[in-house]
Amino acid sequence: MAPPPAAKNLSEPSPEVHAPVKKRRVAKPKRKAAPAEHGDAHAGAHLASEAQQVRGVVDAIVEANARYMKSHDKAYFERFAEHQSPRATVVTCSDSRVQTNAFHADAVNDLFMVRDIGNQLATAEGSVEYGVRHLHTPLLIIIGHAACGAIKAASGDYGALEPAIRKELATIDIPKGIDPTNGALLNVNNQVETAIMTYAGEVEAGKLAVLGAFYDFRNDLKQGYGKLVITNLNGETDPAKIREMTRAGQFFKYSFMK
Repeated sequence: MAPPPAAKNLSEPSPEVHAPVKKRRVAKPKRKAAPAEHGDAHAGAHLASEAQQVRGVVDAIVEANARYMKSHDKAYFERFAEHQSPRATVVTCSDSRVQTNAFHADAVNDLFMVRDIGNQLATAEGSVEYGVRHLHTPLLIIIGHAACGAIKAASGDYGALEPAIRKELATIDIPKGIDPTNGALLNVNNQVETAIMTYAGEVEAGKLAVLGAFYDFRNDLKQGYGKLVITNLNGETDPAKIREMTRAGQFFKYSFMK
């Protein structure tokens, strides 16, 4: 009998897997004039520091994945290897401080996550539509957050930013100079309203609830650090009425529906 294969080091890239690569002609960047020797030394030290930082991040990600693999057996992955059935479509901000594990249990096929700057529908239409109309999630959640850079930028002068960023900020409809927290809350309400109109067919058929929330990692709303505060339910923004609706399980109740 042949001896068992040697165990592989999961923290290293696998030499057995070769991703297909399409060759492309890439224009070489124009080189600037060579700096002075002191500048060369400074630039070299900076690059070495950045390379070390990147290596640390990659090592941490690979090691975390190895721990994750070790703590989940084959049966765990087989449960969703061929299909997904998420319980909700979630649109939240790309901001790294929005930690999805703060409101996402480690459940199989739990949430269909969509992330962009400003947690908006306009720049992620295809992804959101896929979750609502192809995966048929009965719940669409829009999650804004404290200290949102997109909200701060959209409420100010962002004309000097790159065109691609300006394009995404332009679809965040909030007043100039608005308080960042109020701006984030208003943006959530705007996104909920947009979702209700976009998916009117699902809403009117009682197949989709739209919920707005604010992830408060700074305790700006004074309800606790890290609190996910529900601020809008199907267009209703009054906190007392939202509490009443959630307690009664009226997640498909809309004010315009009798």
